Amino acid sequence: MDTTAFAQVRLSVLAKHICPVPNGVQGLSLQGCSAGDSAAYERHNTADDDVVIVAALRTPLTKARRGGLKDTDAVDLLATVFKAVLDRTGVEPQAIGDIVIGSVLGPSSQRANECRIASFFAGIPETVPVRTVNRQCSSGLQAIADVAAAIRAGFYTVGLAGGVETMSLNPMAWEGGINPRIENFPGAQGCMMPMGVTSENVAAKFGIDRKSQDEFAVRSHRKAAAAKAAGKFKDEIVPVSTKVKDPKMGAETPVVVSEDDGVRGSTTVESLSGLKPAFRKNGTTTAGNSSQVTDGAAAVLMMTRAEAHRRGLPILGIFRSFAAVGVDPSIMGIGPAVAIPEAVARAGLSLDDIDVYEINEAFASQASYCVAKLGIDENKVNPNGGAIAMGHPLGATGARCTATLLHELRRRGRGSRFGVVSMCIGSGMGAAAVFETGGEVDKFMTARAVKGQVLLSKDAVV
Repeated sequence: MDTTAFAQVRLSVLAKHICPVPNGVQGLSLQGCSAGDSAAYERHNTADDDVVIVAALRTPLTKARRGGLKDTDAVDLLATVFKAVLDRTGVEPQAIGDIVIGSVLGPSSQRANECRIASFFAGIPETVPVRTVNRQCSSGLQAIADVAAAIRAGFYTVGLAGGVETMSLNPMAWEGGINPRIENFPGAQGCMMPMGVTSENVAAKFGIDRKSQDEFAVRSHRKAAAAKAAGKFKDEIVPVSTKVKDPKMGAETPVVVSEDDGVRGSTTVESLSGLKPAFRKNGTTTAGNSSQVTDGAAAVLMMTRAEAHRRGLPILGIFRSFAAVGVDPSIMGIGPAVAIPEAVARAGLSLDDIDVYEINEAFASQASYCVAKLGIDENKVNPNGGAIAMGHPLGATGARCTATLLHELRRRGRGSRFGVVSMCIGSGMGAAAVFETGGEVDKFMTARAVKGQVLLSKDAVV
């Protein structure tokens, strides 16, 4: 074969590398994956600009006004998780480009100050900036998405995201009056509905009966109890050294809170059936099939893959996509059913590619509706329980769910690859993010032996 023929062979090989790919997955490898899944990614570790998570930790989640963290302020909760992610990774505090914290109920300017104070408590220098974000129940996930976007934009290479809520100290309330023009905007009126009423609306509109909701709640508690007994939360929980105040005597007792305290593995459908509707006469939403009011915080340390490799840090997960969508405020609980497909599509995946879904259980009505609407295998949803059993510290939930998801994917190894975190959002929205487990790499599959020299590079297998 002469030189011209050799060149033609080489060109034909190169042409196969630039063939068109389907919309939505440009730039992704469509090679077969040795893990045997159908996702449009090959497992590899060469994308240095990937945004990765190297640590995701949380405090225990405890009952508001009754639990072990009821007297612990946002500063101490955040300082605990800030310090923990830095200690666990060995990242020097001054390397952080920004800290973004989700919070919902704390007074805006005060909570921003508390987050800044917490950074000093954790040994983070004054040169590292801090800000807060509030997209209600998705605030912790929004913080993660904001840091990922900033890293991807090149603003910095290391960022700290998270969330906090002290529902014991900052109960839900509406401050000030209501604009009278709301009467002229039916959509806006839905924004004023109590969340429990929107749950009743979802149940009524989509035929989610009381028994189905109670059964969903029982499964949440049983899964969480089993996970707790198996020690599955130990890798994600950071114990909090604090004090508990006696409400009558005022005496303070030092304690170390190390476990979630809302999980009730003995819960049954029969016991839940005796609870009265909480939001509407003859309704189906009760305290037993709704998320618990909770205190807690979580933090997620993120950076580029190149930075993680430079530091020799194991990669816990990879941030792949994020979506926030709007829905009818009066049935805000359907948000995940709209947000999840959008986020999954942005990642170039299908719903079947997702191995684990962490869907916040604001209410059993809306969570069960979303699972059914999307046709998701229930075995993939909240395998370690959800907010009905563990609690829903509003601003922290997105970061908490991310920590729980990534540690679950890590335990499963090559058996699972992609996960989704999603939640509904008060005032009518939904949010979702797609993560890929870190540390799993496919064998290089494009190299194969060829006969003779065909002008390939010196690195080719011949």
